[in-house]
Amino acid sequence: MEFEDFVRARGSALLRYGYVLTGNADDAADLVQEALLKLSDAWRRVRNKDNPESYVRTIMARQHVSWWRRRRREHLTDDVPEGSYTDEHAFGELWKELAALPRGQRAVIVLRYYEDLPDQEIAQILGISRGTVRSQAFHALNALRVKPAVFERGRA
Repeated sequence: MEFEDFVRARGSALLRYGYVLTGNADDAADLVQEALLKLSDAWRRVRNKDNPESYVRTIMARQHVSWWRRRRREHLTDDVPEGSYTDEHAFGELWKELAALPRGQRAVIVLRYYEDLPDQEIAQILGISRGTVRSQAFHALNALRVKPAVFERGRA
């Protein structure tokens, strides 16, 4: 498979993965573009392996964490950007709750439940310890749990 064929075949899936990681269509497009640039440089080595998509997804996850770390050092603002993006598959309260999680917790949840990766692999991708992965997942799931009061309100 040639690089262009790979991009045509898996580009939209990579964009969806980027959107789940970043929660923003523009950041997702930037993330995919950066990852594909890095993949194009390494394509000769990667295409001989069984799954080049896992290679590019690892690049994307690491790049996302790198951006997240860099942004933490930048000056944060309370101003909300104008405009929004609505994905037809992102309706519901769960997406709002997932988007409200800290970036590190959201990355762990995406890699664990969306990508179905084991804790050790998530730790390697994100460059953190396995215990940190479990801790981040615990805190994220705790934040996502349905509160009994909310459940009762929905029944009434």
